[in-house]
Amino acid sequence: MDLPKLAIAALGGTVSMQASHSGEGVIPTVSGESLLASVPELATLARITVETLGLLPSASLDFEVLLSVMSWAKYQVEQGAHGVVITQGTDTLEETSTFLDFLWDCDQPLVLTGAMRSAKQAGADGPANLLDACRVALAASSRQRGVQVVMNGQIHQAHCVRKTESLALQAFSSPVFGIAGLVVENAVRYFHHPSERKCLPWPQHTTQKVALLEASLGADTLLLENILHLGYDGLVIAGFGAGHVSQKWAEVIEHIAEKIPVIIATRTGSGSTAQSTYGFIGSEMDLVRKGASMAGFLCPRKARVLLWLLLGCQRQHELSRYLNRSA
Repeated sequence: MDLPKLAIAALGGTVSMQASHSGEGVIPTVSGESLLASVPELATLARITVETLGLLPSASLDFEVLLSVMSWAKYQVEQGAHGVVITQGTDTLEETSTFLDFLWDCDQPLVLTGAMRSAKQAGADGPANLLDACRVALAASSRQRGVQVVMNGQIHQAHCVRKTESLALQAFSSPVFGIAGLVVENAVRYFHHPSERKCLPWPQHTTQKVALLEASLGADTLLLENILHLGYDGLVIAGFGAGHVSQKWAEVIEHIAEKIPVIIATRTGSGSTAQSTYGFIGSEMDLVRKGASMAGFLCPRKARVLLWLLLGCQRQHELSRYLNRSA
């Protein structure tokens, strides 16, 4: 039987890390080819193309790198790949998956995975996560679902997934919406049919800057007052509760929103911003009147990714359409 074609790219991260000497911290050193060799079962599932596109901790990835990864992934699909898997660090996995999901317009699955334990650590989870991710990428039921994150036997939709633990093996969850499916006894099982997706065109510009600030008790307005002067093209606020800020912040935000797009998200880690519940100065109703947009279920980090992409393809006027896609 002719095996399907699968493309795998390695970007680095914990899944590729090990220590050079005892007592030293782990660093990215394991190539995609070496990682693939740790999962010999993959050879029975697909004809595999593997490339090491980088050996970086995921905190050092940026939007330009992700655009090059997207180009590579789309080329693999054009060359007949049934699915694409990318391994990377988990620190920014929720952001990179969202970035790629907004641009991935192929029916073929694009699956991201990583590890919470380094390559040489006892109980390293990288090989198992890679095998699960490949099973998901090869499954016919994974088509038309966009970008997904596979970790610890769970399948998460890119726009829902969050890293909610710093070091625990079970580090990822999808608050409110729940996981999309599971890998059970080597079988990929989804809980729902694919939902409608809204992809963005390739960004024409990549120099736009979007700031992300978090509201906190008693915070001054110095950074806010200088956002426009510093040349930012967009602003995301991680607000209190359902999307609130102090009265002083609200006054400055009104002036900023006259010049650039402003999104208010919630810093809580779960749930949606409100739209029409609170009416005090600095509440969601007040901020909307002042020209800001409410992020809904998008967390502040994902909202920043969305705004950067919209600015890049000059579709910031469609912001509300994309903010509502997860509602």
